[in-house]
Amino acid sequence: MGKALNLAKTALNDGEFPVGCLLVHQNQIVARGVRAGTIQSVSGGPVNEIDHAEMVALRLFYQAGESINPLETTIYCTMEPCLMCYAAILLAGIGTIVYAYEDVMGGGTQSDLKKLAPLYRNKQITIIPHIRRNESVALFKAYFRDEKTAYWQGSYLAQYTLAQK
Repeated sequence: MGKALNLAKTALNDGEFPVGCLLVHQNQIVARGVRAGTIQSVSGGPVNEIDHAEMVALRLFYQAGESINPLETTIYCTMEPCLMCYAAILLAGIGTIVYAYEDVMGGGTQSDLKKLAPLYRNKQITIIPHIRRNESVALFKAYFRDEKTAYWQGSYLAQYTLAQK
């Protein structure tokens, strides 16, 4: 998780939403990603809501082309995966999700798989929350306190984060 937090710090320093993600297999990092697209382009273009850190890392995981058993792979995220990312992680067959900070606004890991369609319902996954949570919360507080960052400012997530002790 420490390396995922370092990725999140880099994203924060670049003005991006501070989410870092690693895919680890047999104690080796096989893919990494940071959140991209929360900074509006100079031309005022829309925020990219697809390139979440998990999606970037999963794309690199597939591009590596190695024959890695996804069930033996752990994904480390500085924030709980959203519903989109959670579904992608399930479809990829990743065995374990470890995350630092709960996404109270859009987290997907609390979804009851038994109520979903068979494609998702039959997946097996272990979820380990709140690993190094305080360190991740500190990054999100710094992000939401920065007047230059507009992404999710004033949202429920921002309010919740800033209220954390």
